[in-house]
Amino acid sequence: MTWRDPHQLGGRAHTARIVIVGVFLVLAAAFFRVQVLGSERFEVQSVENRLRPVTLPAPRGDIVDRLGRVLAENEPGYSVSLVAASAESLGVYLDRLDPVLQLDSAQRATALRRYGRRPSEPVPILQDIPFDMVSALEEQRVWTPGLVIEATPRRRYAYGAVAPHVVGYVSEITESELQSGTIPSARMGLLLGRSGLEEQYDDRLRGQDGVQFIEVDAMGRTLRLAGEETTLPPIPGETIHTTLDAELQQFVAETFPEESRGAVVAMDPRTGGLLALYSAPSYDPNSFVGGFEAEQWAQIVSDPDQPLFNRAIQARYPPASPWKLAVAALALRRGLVTIDARMSIPCAGGMQYYNRYFRCWDADGHGDISLREAIQYSCDVYFYQLGLKLTLNNLLHDAAELGLALPTGIDLPSEATPVFPPSTEYYNRRYGPRGWTNAVTLNLAIGQGENDQTLVNVVRLYAGLANPEGVMPTPHLVQGAGAGDLPSLGLSAASLQDLRSALIAVVDRGTAAGARIADLHIAGKTGTAQNSHGEDHGWFVAFAPAEDPEIVVGAIIEFAEHGSSVAPLVTRIIARHILGEDVTAAGVRVELPADSAPEPLPILPATTARDSTRP
Repeated sequence: MTWRDPHQLGGRAHTARIVIVGVFLVLAAAFFRVQVLGSERFEVQSVENRLRPVTLPAPRGDIVDRLGRVLAENEPGYSVSLVAASAESLGVYLDRLDPVLQLDSAQRATALRRYGRRPSEPVPILQDIPFDMVSALEEQRVWTPGLVIEATPRRRYAYGAVAPHVVGYVSEITESELQSGTIPSARMGLLLGRSGLEEQYDDRLRGQDGVQFIEVDAMGRTLRLAGEETTLPPIPGETIHTTLDAELQQFVAETFPEESRGAVVAMDPRTGGLLALYSAPSYDPNSFVGGFEAEQWAQIVSDPDQPLFNRAIQARYPPASPWKLAVAALALRRGLVTIDARMSIPCAGGMQYYNRYFRCWDADGHGDISLREAIQYSCDVYFYQLGLKLTLNNLLHDAAELGLALPTGIDLPSEATPVFPPSTEYYNRRYGPRGWTNAVTLNLAIGQGENDQTLVNVVRLYAGLANPEGVMPTPHLVQGAGAGDLPSLGLSAASLQDLRSALIAVVDRGTAAGARIADLHIAGKTGTAQNSHGEDHGWFVAFAPAEDPEIVVGAIIEFAEHGSSVAPLVTRIIARHILGEDVTAAGVRVELPADSAPEPLPILPATTARDSTRP
């Protein structure tokens, strides 16, 4: 037996006791840190593992007309989501609910993709489900603990196909938009405005989503809703108050010729507030609620009539004779003519300019006439010479200064930019420095050539003619919009009155005489835009009462053949707004008398087919 020193054994025991005590102290400190100091953090983590957030969608704000009549609102709807512990269990749930949900392969794949991106959140499956489906799903809740059925706001458009290009529609956020990170507070199932005011003011309409929590067990199965103290209620979106007159908008939709394509814009010339904006053909935005099948969407976008296309702000047409008022205003502004000025070459049905003969719409000619009469009878020969007197450079510069080469800035998305040369460099680039002549001035002067305008831009021009100060207001649909620096025609009060008197003569004794209204002075201008793809397009733009204008209305109807056939539509709209009744009770002759229709255009060589416009 080996002898050991008692003192040595005592020292080792003492060291062991110190080590053991130290270990226990370290463990005690660790337990204290975890159980006492870190209790709050682990409690939160425990709660997060037990609770799953469910988004409470914020109701979108209403859209109302100027008198508070509802254009877009919310009504009760239902959506279905699933909470699953894994992709496999989500697939099981989908199989179990398939007799009720009847998802196609694309919808099923979308649900699985959504789960893969955010597995801890309820996966949206279907939006806007009918109540009978809700009832059928409730019967499956016992076997599908992850089922979440929510009462969610459903968009409703009170006027349907009457104002879809104004109001727009909403649809669910796409996968690419979710991934882009450009949309604040983006989430699966979020509804976004896709056109019209719904898109333009989407941020204000959307509001702020709320949150509600559901309790799940360790397997991720739903147990119950958490207490109300954990719920954050949603904040509804803002109500958008528009300048629109819903009754006038409905009248326009009902009055617009059936099976025709075109648009109507009605504006208050004093403010720029739009009273009506209609594009045909139309569509019902209520059919967009809840989404489309792929085949249905393909059918809509491939429709040759393009019902989603807003012809009031996106379509561009040769402005034809209504443009002559822009040329007249620019010439008066520069002091080149007066309202009674005559040109050196009387109208004999056309005018020779170097080696080309430019025709007037009236082959018999208008004779030696003044600017006032040239507007009244829409004489092309007079305006050919007025354009040359103004010069091409001045015409391009002054028109651009008035904003006629730019969008109006209307508060709707996707407004088109007019086609109008900013300078002669445009022609050099397009045709080469030697590929064009000053003859382009003649075409521009009568609203043809390299000149395509939107309806809303032409209406804005006429709002400037109707405005007492000659100011061209910014068209807008929401009250308070449209402020800022506004272009002015720069004409004296006398010159503005001269142009208005000429436009009154157009309706009283000129090319729009077939659309007169008893006891109501209307100032307006007809126009016929030559169309290389078929029948000519018809224009009419007018304002009233001529003495103190409160409304300006412009309309274009594709393939209408001539502008005088469009005039009765516009005067009916004006009478409805001012007189409060249909013009059939106000003395208008809706059918154009045969003897007041302009002569048809003569058959022209291809090189001069665009060298004249009819009124």
